[in-house]
Amino acid sequence: MTADAPVTEGVLAAALTPVTEDLAPDTARWLDHGRWLLAEGCDGLAVLGTTSEANSFTVAERLSLLDAMGESDIPGGRVVPGTGCCAIPDTVALTKKALEIGAAGVLMLPPFYYKPVGDDGLFAAYSEIVQRVGDAALKIYLYHIPQNSGVPITHGLIEKLLKAYPDTVVGIKDSAGDFANMAAMVKNFPGFRVFSGSDRFLLDILRIGGAGAITACNNVAGRLSSRVLAAHRAGDASGADALQAELNVVRETIASYPLVEGLKELVARATNEPAWRRLRPPLMPLDGATADALAARLDAAGFTMRRAA
Repeated sequence: MTADAPVTEGVLAAALTPVTEDLAPDTARWLDHGRWLLAEGCDGLAVLGTTSEANSFTVAERLSLLDAMGESDIPGGRVVPGTGCCAIPDTVALTKKALEIGAAGVLMLPPFYYKPVGDDGLFAAYSEIVQRVGDAALKIYLYHIPQNSGVPITHGLIEKLLKAYPDTVVGIKDSAGDFANMAAMVKNFPGFRVFSGSDRFLLDILRIGGAGAITACNNVAGRLSSRVLAAHRAGDASGADALQAELNVVRETIASYPLVEGLKELVARATNEPAWRRLRPPLMPLDGATADALAARLDAAGFTMRRAA
């Protein structure tokens, strides 16, 4: 594994997981995609999350993918795997594997089947995981996506976790789409790394001291997102605004179609690899007319996904 400083901020891609004809994870194509995303300017890879179809894969499949990542030339410090499962032992196993490959941290959903559950129950679950992993190197990024999980990460829960585990619980990905909630976290929890789960808030979150964005659209627009980040860091406010406006158009267009399905379609077209259209059910590929409409709208907006040779 190549040594590299752990990613703690910037632009990360919520990386897609290609699958083979028999619907198994396509490890070689997955690693190639990860290399390309980093070459395009993404600071890191958030693998095995929502966009990755992770909850459609078994724990054994996910462990195998992480082993392959660890044996590859992709620096572990550029990787933040999703490890949150309903069963605490599954979360622990995935989290230990992430530490084993030198991951920068883990993105951890709360246990999400039983609901409603209160902050005390969620705190108990996270605490049990931290204790069972038992490694001071562990860095947890909470994953707030209540529209999918049905289990929100409240500010009260964050406060309790930071008090108990200040060196372990280090940040959050907020995919709820409520910028006021993100801004309140930045204000109320100094040093807590707040990542937007939506591209449209990339520049906004950076400007208030947030960490950056972890998004699905970075599978195709990572270079554009990295240019927004670079302009912001250079103090080029007008340039950053213009680039963010371009990114917003891409985001809004893609988000008006089924997200994972649409992104896989775009990657299939850019790579000329039809295998990228495969998804594990219940997700299904876009029909031809819908796929053509998505591509046409992006073309009309002047956006073309570049693919390195």
